[in-house]
Amino acid sequence: MDETEFWELIDSSREGAEGDPEEQADLLVERLVQLDPDSVLDFARHFEARYNRAYRWDLWGAAAVLLGGASDDAFDYFRCWLIGQGREVFEGALHDPDDLAELLDDFDEEIDGDGEELGYAADEAYEQLTGVVAPDLGLPPQPTEPLGSPVDFEDDEALAARYPELWDRFAPR
Repeated sequence: MDETEFWELIDSSREGAEGDPEEQADLLVERLVQLDPDSVLDFARHFEARYNRAYRWDLWGAAAVLLGGASDDAFDYFRCWLIGQGREVFEGALHDPDDLAELLDDFDEEIDGDGEELGYAADEAYEQLTGVVAPDLGLPPQPTEPLGSPVDFEDDEALAARYPELWDRFAPR
């Protein structure tokens, strides 16, 4: 599976789920079980590589603005959700997290920002296809600390200054 096929699966499942991350995960599993196990592992490698690329302080700060705070777990699920938004949103957010203000049509923290189930879709599909747990993907582990300079998630003034567009549009009032 190449990168284009990976993003096509992400996009088609998101569109089919009408933006609901849990429904998107279910649709993704349905589509992945139609592939062979090696293709499912390829999908998992693409997903994990992007998940690790998004382990950055600046993106964590953007998640904190959108979610009104972001614990370790919340940021993990946010990164899965971000991948689920498709290539344009994902790459745009990595280029400049404040651009999420323009890249997202809307953000409902009751539904959006938590893509935990998306992170398990390939594992679930692989297990359904083979009856065994997916093997190690052979990718380097995520860094022990996020890349970049730490962000103080408790300092509203610093967050507003760092993410002016996001803050104006999505910060809790």
